[in-house]
Amino acid sequence: MALIRDLTDDEARAALVNKWGDTEPGVIPAWVAEMDYAVAEPITAAVIAAVERGEVSYPLYLRSGGALGAAYARFAERHYGEQVDPERVLPTADVTFGVRTALDVLSDPGPMVLPLPAYDPQHGLAQITHREQWDLPVDPDGASYVVDLDALDALFAKGARTLLLTQPHNPAGHVHTRAELEGIRDVVTRHGGRVISDEIHGALVLPGAEHVPYLSIEGAADHAVAVVAASKAFNIPGLKCAQIVTGDDATRDVLRDIPMAQNESWGSLGVVGTIAAYEQGDAWLAALIERLDQQRSLLRQLLAEQLPDARMRPLEATYLAWVDLRAYGHDDPSTVLRRGGVRVSPGHGYWPGLTGHVRLNIATSPDRLTEIVRRMAAALT
Repeated sequence: MALIRDLTDDEARAALVNKWGDTEPGVIPAWVAEMDYAVAEPITAAVIAAVERGEVSYPLYLRSGGALGAAYARFAERHYGEQVDPERVLPTADVTFGVRTALDVLSDPGPMVLPLPAYDPQHGLAQITHREQWDLPVDPDGASYVVDLDALDALFAKGARTLLLTQPHNPAGHVHTRAELEGIRDVVTRHGGRVISDEIHGALVLPGAEHVPYLSIEGAADHAVAVVAASKAFNIPGLKCAQIVTGDDATRDVLRDIPMAQNESWGSLGVVGTIAAYEQGDAWLAALIERLDQQRSLLRQLLAEQLPDARMRPLEATYLAWVDLRAYGHDDPSTVLRRGGVRVSPGHGYWPGLTGHVRLNIATSPDRLTEIVRRMAAALT
């Protein structure tokens, strides 16, 4: 039996109540970052068993470590070769909430640098933490997504205090190399700044690239945290359980000692499902990576055949393709595509004012992806 099972349309509408349920009939949803695949059996079994024994109460309120910290530490060692102290892993509700908590608690007052494009929720984080957001655009015509270190240095010299790094990147699909991360570290440490590294897609690096956790870089421990989760790799965002990973005891202690109301609201079922994913999900994850690699190749083929003027950055990780459709003459192609039967995410949601781009979710069946591109070509040409 195949480990990756495609949901039927009816199953997807029942399971993915936002992605499918908020999309009108007759339109294929390829927008929000959820996969059209059934949840891995070990996760389903663990959550069902928890419900059957009545474990829908408050989770054990551990400030750090515990079974969750140990499970993530073992997962990180197997998949990234990273040595993580389980006692330096803290639970949080989700990755965006964890990033917000780190900004609130650890970062100095002052502007936050956000490389563009950046996925939607990140655009509000500076405002709700009473900071300015200073954008760091990445050349939309560049061959790959690379942070301009000179521009980053200039922003820190001007007064920025925190870099919000997303790696692997959503929506650009870029995996930062060790050399790139070391360059970022050098700029940030030169100015006494901080890095908050959103690594929610770390387990979704595709063949040909390697995820390097920021905290594994020498000299990163005292100025950075990573925020991780099983939610994207295992398709369980509704369970609400992410982790803030710290590199030293001092940072861990600051986060552990904040008032409960400043970091709470992860769920008991989220802890159960996440531990099952980290401990029992390796085979399913390997099958997923194989499927996404196939979908990546299929998308390249389909675009070359049917939308030859589309440009797509190399998809090194995630299942979210960043596609440049400017050649087809529409400032917001997402509206044209939706009328043509495909719902994608508009590029201006990730880079306000940017025209002609969309984010396309390829985590579906080969047949659906083929139909998605067919409809895109019909709508645009």
